[in-house]
Amino acid sequence: MAIGTRTSRLAHVLERAGLATAGASCGLFVAAHLVRAGGPELMSFGFVALMMVGGAIGFYLGIDLPPRDRSAAPGQPPAPGLDPVEVLSALGTFLAPVAALVSVVSIILDIDTRPAWALAIGLGWLAGVAMQIVAGLTARFTR
Repeated sequence: MAIGTRTSRLAHVLERAGLATAGASCGLFVAAHLVRAGGPELMSFGFVALMMVGGAIGFYLGIDLPPRDRSAAPGQPPAPGLDPVEVLSALGTFLAPVAALVSVVSIILDIDTRPAWALAIGLGWLAGVAMQIVAGLTARFTR
């Protein structure tokens, strides 16, 4: 294995680890917001850990997708069009961090959030992470 290839692979692993860390951080912020707004029944290590693990998996799988094979039969132009996996990944990658940002702003500015609004933020984050996971798994198993 050439040094450049090993360096490239190491860089890719570090990049993916960084994405997973960012996802875990987003999960932690949203969990903290939900615990703060929702009450003590959500305050458990398991809940916070689940949010962090979900975020890490979503960002690890859903942001760095393998490229779609756009080749066609010999002599045919590449298939144009919208890739639903890329759209799903993009929506999830937008939605999850936005929910985390709203959570952080609410915590830092000490905004008293109603439980229904906190639940909507939590569900938005969950939808974003789920989109990332589905997109990442779909891309890896169908491309």
